Amino acid sequence: MARVLSVSDSIVIDVSPDAAYRAVSDPGAMGRWSPENLGTTPGSAAGPAEVGTSFVGRNKRGRFRWVTRCTVTAAEPGRRFAFRVHAIGVGRPRLRGPIATWEYRFEPEGEGTRVTETWTDDRRTWPDFVAGVFDRIVTSGSTFPDFQTRNIRRTLANLKRELERQHAA
Repeated sequence: MARVLSVSDSIVIDVSPDAAYRAVSDPGAMGRWSPENLGTTPGSAAGPAEVGTSFVGRNKRGRFRWVTRCTVTAAEPGRRFAFRVHAIGVGRPRLRGPIATWEYRFEPEGEGTRVTETWTDDRRTWPDFVAGVFDRIVTSGSTFPDFQTRNIRRTLANLKRELERQHAA
């Protein structure tokens, strides 16, 4: 079976597309919603990021911690935000190469917004077997598509809960 290279999920949040975009386009805030991301390192850009903005993301999985160098590739307020992950490391993101692309789309739906989060595996040159073995080691038995599907669902549910709570306040 061919390797799955992209997964996504959506949720409707009772806020405007602009409000959802403002939250997601601040990479430092992602740690509030993601089960794996801890936000960005000190010195990374704060607030809505623009195309070309580079930031270092902090991540965790169990006890393991690492950082990634990311660059914003799309920043269309109220419509789309995306960034690619192109370096990884333990203390600093020193190992360079295509890793993944994350994209968020915002579409009006009723009085709210449908937010779609997509993960794309950019490790296209990796043989399927090698990627499969690596994925199962670093995710404790899952492929990255299965692992990221669960993470996306949790991230979107957490984003919905926080944004709707803020909107109601």
